[in-house]
Amino acid sequence: MKPVEISYKNQIGNKKQYIPNFHMLLVLILSIILLFVLFQNPSVEASAGEQQTTEATPLASNPVFAFEPITELAKLHSQPVADAPTASDAEPYLANEVDPISNVAEVAEKEPAKEPELSWESEEVKSGDNLSLIFQRKGLSARDVMAVLESENAEQLTRVHPGQKFDFKIQDGQLLAVGYDKNRLHRIEFHKTEDGFKTEEIVSKTETRRTYKSGTIESSLFIDGGKAGLSDNTIMQLADIFAWDIDFALDIRKNDAFHVLVEEEYLSDGKIISERILAAQFVNRKQTFNAVRFEDSEGNSSYYTPEGNSMRKAFLRTPVDFARISSHFNLQRKHPVLNRIRAHKGTDYAAPTGTPIRSAGDGKVAFIGQKGGYGRTVIIQHGQTYKTLYAHMSRFAKLSVGSRVKQGQIIGYVGSSGLATGPHLHYEFYVNGVVKNPVTVKLPKAMPVPDSELALFKEQTQPLILALNEYLSTNTQHASLETEPTSN
Repeated sequence: MKPVEISYKNQIGNKKQYIPNFHMLLVLILSIILLFVLFQNPSVEASAGEQQTTEATPLASNPVFAFEPITELAKLHSQPVADAPTASDAEPYLANEVDPISNVAEVAEKEPAKEPELSWESEEVKSGDNLSLIFQRKGLSARDVMAVLESENAEQLTRVHPGQKFDFKIQDGQLLAVGYDKNRLHRIEFHKTEDGFKTEEIVSKTETRRTYKSGTIESSLFIDGGKAGLSDNTIMQLADIFAWDIDFALDIRKNDAFHVLVEEEYLSDGKIISERILAAQFVNRKQTFNAVRFEDSEGNSSYYTPEGNSMRKAFLRTPVDFARISSHFNLQRKHPVLNRIRAHKGTDYAAPTGTPIRSAGDGKVAFIGQKGGYGRTVIIQHGQTYKTLYAHMSRFAKLSVGSRVKQGQIIGYVGSSGLATGPHLHYEFYVNGVVKNPVTVKLPKAMPVPDSELALFKEQTQPLILALNEYLSTNTQHASLETEPTSN
């Protein structure tokens, strides 16, 4: 077919021009329509896209119609894609979708934010305090006091003493809880509820361990015991155990040694709350003393030699702990104040004012009060045979004539009353009315383990003796508890 010849007149003049055949124009129009459809709907079948691209190729090669970039874009859009999911198919996908904002709101609704827990506020009991005064200092009313006192076990709150601490939880002036520690292991708390205050008793769990401690005396039992890891309380126990045989103010020498098996009780936080000596050895002036703890069938405990003899005597060797002898027993001594010969019928123990003085043995108070140059004095009668005198006190314990006292009980405190040049205890010891040197007098023994308790004694003490012996054999050169003789 020949191209159609059309003649028209332009602004320059008449001129004949040729245009493409009609069917070529139609193809161009269809190609444009197809591209438009492809841009609007990229999910057209790939085969159709390929067919249309093939038909458009002659146009793309025409310099007048440069469609190559558009054609390439059409190819990309004509790639096959997965069918869109139906509404029913989309449900499981939508169910798994997590909306961050809605999810946070949902969690907040399920788990509301907890308010920070109130901390305890402590209040120490002062001299002359009662429960009302303590509550008043915390801004609480008498009504709060009555509300707590109506709860179970609240009567224990009324027995307060100086130094004790009460703990409170208070919010906006309202009392929510009050508590206090009865001892290191037992705590009582009262918590407010809709039905009033409810009591909660808390008992701490403990763990018991055994440990060995040894030391050599270089300066004093107190200092060297601390270096060996003994607490002040355990050092005092050690001194009490051997107090009937060793005068810790006079007899201690350098290179003396001690070895102890200690039972320690711990709280869950590792804090030690109690210690007790189970077995011990003390070497003093090359003489060895051994002791082991025994608790009888009635729950009474004391210390004995491995053979069952009591470590106790009827009297303590010294009535003041760790004091220094400042003046010995001397019937020809010149008195430091009167400056003339006057028998010194006792032993002076120099110690700071206020140091506790203990009764040397069980007995009854025969005298308490001022006694000439003795100053403040206590005399104790121990049965028909023995009598002890304690002078120059700064003050007395709560005693009166006729009061019964136990061995080791505090009867007064060191001072310098009467004819004294400084604070000390003047101590005298009488046997059948005759004064004796307290340092050298032979002290009567206490009773040994009763025959009825011997089987229990062996059952309890033999494992302790073996344990300390094993430690001694591997860690020291000192004799074992079983073989070394004692002074008992």
